[in-house]
Amino acid sequence: MSWQRTITLNQLSQHIGEVQTINGWVHRRRDHGGVIFLDVRDRYGFAQVVVEPSEDNKRIFEEAGKIRSEFVVSVTGKIRKRPGSDDDAGGKINKNLEIDASALTILSSSEVLPFALTDEGPGASENLRLKHRYLDLRRPELKNKIIQRTKLTRCIRNALEEMEFLDLETPILGKSTPEGAREFLVPSRVHPGHFYALPQSPQLFKQVLMISGFDRYYQIVRCFRDEDLRSDRQPEFTQVDCEMSFCDQETVMKTFEQMIKSAIKEYGRKLPDEAFEILSFKEAMESYGSDKPDLRFELKIQDLSEELKSCDFKVFSGAIDMGGVVNVIHLPGRAADFSRKDIENLEKIAKNFGAKGLAWAKVKAGSGAESWQSPIAKFIGEEGIQAVNKKLGAKEGDLLLFGAGEWNMTKTSLGAVRSQLGKQLELYDPKNLKFLWVIDFPLFEKDPETGEYVSMHHPFTKPNISSIEQLDGDLEKINAYAYDLVLNGCEVGGGSVRIHEADIQSKIFDKLGLSKEQAQTKFGFLLDALSFGAPPHAGIAFGLDRLAMILTESDSIRDVIAFPKTNNASCLMTESPTKANIEQLRDLHIRVQEVPK
Repeated sequence: MSWQRTITLNQLSQHIGEVQTINGWVHRRRDHGGVIFLDVRDRYGFAQVVVEPSEDNKRIFEEAGKIRSEFVVSVTGKIRKRPGSDDDAGGKINKNLEIDASALTILSSSEVLPFALTDEGPGASENLRLKHRYLDLRRPELKNKIIQRTKLTRCIRNALEEMEFLDLETPILGKSTPEGAREFLVPSRVHPGHFYALPQSPQLFKQVLMISGFDRYYQIVRCFRDEDLRSDRQPEFTQVDCEMSFCDQETVMKTFEQMIKSAIKEYGRKLPDEAFEILSFKEAMESYGSDKPDLRFELKIQDLSEELKSCDFKVFSGAIDMGGVVNVIHLPGRAADFSRKDIENLEKIAKNFGAKGLAWAKVKAGSGAESWQSPIAKFIGEEGIQAVNKKLGAKEGDLLLFGAGEWNMTKTSLGAVRSQLGKQLELYDPKNLKFLWVIDFPLFEKDPETGEYVSMHHPFTKPNISSIEQLDGDLEKINAYAYDLVLNGCEVGGGSVRIHEADIQSKIFDKLGLSKEQAQTKFGFLLDALSFGAPPHAGIAFGLDRLAMILTESDSIRDVIAFPKTNNASCLMTESPTKANIEQLRDLHIRVQEVPK
């Protein structure tokens, strides 16, 4: 048919002087002195179409006059260079191209847009853009991010295929298993009162695939978690899920570090040649207050418990007496950059992580008490201030920010302050990529509500013990063969060596409070599989959405997901979730009852 395109808009330079047909959306129409210019856009680029009011073009010119932004058009015409200065005018011939229209068809009209598709930015609230996501996705900036995500996916897939990983599918409708986050349940029509669960990850299935002898597995898979959302979290998300047999922790980390480097290189971003840095969980928390620290800038958290244990400031000395710590962030030469209001804003961040406050001191000239401008100086005393200054090497113009209390709370609250300081003071180049492995996580942690032990990662993680009897000792001293991959302060991957011995797996379930009957009910197929010759195996899962968010320099994973949910897990475009009608509920043997608030 005559309106169908013969080239896309990235191919114009290959067809100069030829008559070709293009299709696309009219980005804007401009009337200049009787000549109409149409800026036409398709997935591949932009082109300027010129419609002149000649006698031969009279019908085309009238048709062009009806066009508004976002009309879909077909244009046939000769591709030519835009008029510009010639060689006599300095040799700066305009090499930009345009299409001299000889035929024009309006394929589809458009209503007035609810918001402008500007090049400068979205120009509308996020909710309005999500309601009309099909329009928002037309914005070149957002469209390019989605395209870049597909490129990243291809690069990762190529790297894994090159390393002989097999792309294997696992079920979406599965069994409810307690692995951490709340699950989405799907009622079964043919099994009244029974429910499938959507997978939080294919964890158990990929372990069974290793037991089945497939050796190396990967899958780019949708996962589901019914949990509260953040800028880097959605109820449905995409994992690059991987598993491999006959490997230890060192082997699996090297393998997937190589995979990531290969994929990033093909994607077009540069990484240093050296191996990724490795920190233990304890080192990361001690120095950076986070198990996913951003190492694009230094700014370590330092301990002052020894120097301040005898001071008269009860917030500090009392914390130490109760087994806690006093820590500090030392900002050399930055005191003048922070007003009292600035410090109060940092204090709010610390309080969000459980801190009761954020003490501070600005270092001045002099020694001892004279060297601090601080509301706590008189309580710290001459000896304490001298000890702190000496320990930190503090000098005039420095800013000190203090946290005190229980170890984990103090570390995490100062870690959040540190992250804010990195952004606020522009301590790093946002385009840099800094990968990091974090290892030696605790195997168990206590649930803050029940006080019972739960798995820090999941119950299939191998403990670093030499004998099963050690599981009857102090559980808080047992670490896991687990590893997280961190990029620019964001966890982009996590995995572990799996338990391949049935007796150790049963013992872990016991420590988590599961009886043999409960373990068999929930995980019987895995325990049975482990009893038939299971190879040592390990794996990892990468968050594709988070990787794409960082590599496209986006602020939210919603920018790299074609149809994301809002913060309350709803889709404004389709208006889901919706209520089911009575016939649907009857077929599923479900009755909905309002629960009093």
